[in-house]
Amino acid sequence: MRGINTLILLALPLAAISSWQAWGHHAFSAEFDAKAPVTLEGKVTRVEWINPHAWIHVAVVQPDGSVKDWMVEGGTPNTLLRSGINRDSVPIGSEIKVRGYESKDKTCNPACKANGRDLTFADGRKAFMGSSGTGAPKDGADPRDR
Repeated sequence: MRGINTLILLALPLAAISSWQAWGHHAFSAEFDAKAPVTLEGKVTRVEWINPHAWIHVAVVQPDGSVKDWMVEGGTPNTLLRSGINRDSVPIGSEIKVRGYESKDKTCNPACKANGRDLTFADGRKAFMGSSGTGAPKDGADPRDR
C-alpha cells in the first residue's frame, strides 16, 4: 500500500502540469474562422518561440498608409522545426507573406490575430507553419494532408 501512495504522490505534480498544458491548448475552431482566409504581407516585428504555439508579429501597411499589427499563430516550436522554421529563420525586420485564417475576435486589440498556414519568405522559400490536427481546414498547405 505504501508503494501505491508514493506513486500517487509522485504522479500528482505531473498530472497538474499536464492538465495546465491541455487547458492552454485550443482547437482551431475555438479561436479562428475557417471562412475568413487572410493573406498578410509585412515586416516581422517580434517572434515568440513559446509553447503551445509560436507567434510571429507582423506590421502590415494598409492601403491608406497606416500600419496594422498582426499576431500570427503557428504550430508548436517542434512542429515548426520539422517544417524548416527555427527561431532565427524569421529575423526582426524581414519581409514575409503569410496565408492563414482570421481570428473570430475582430477587435484587433492589442493586435489582430490570425492562424498562419503557410509562410513565404522574401526570397520565395515557403514553409508550412500551421498546426495540424486542431480542426484547421485541410487546404493542401500541410504536406501530411496529401
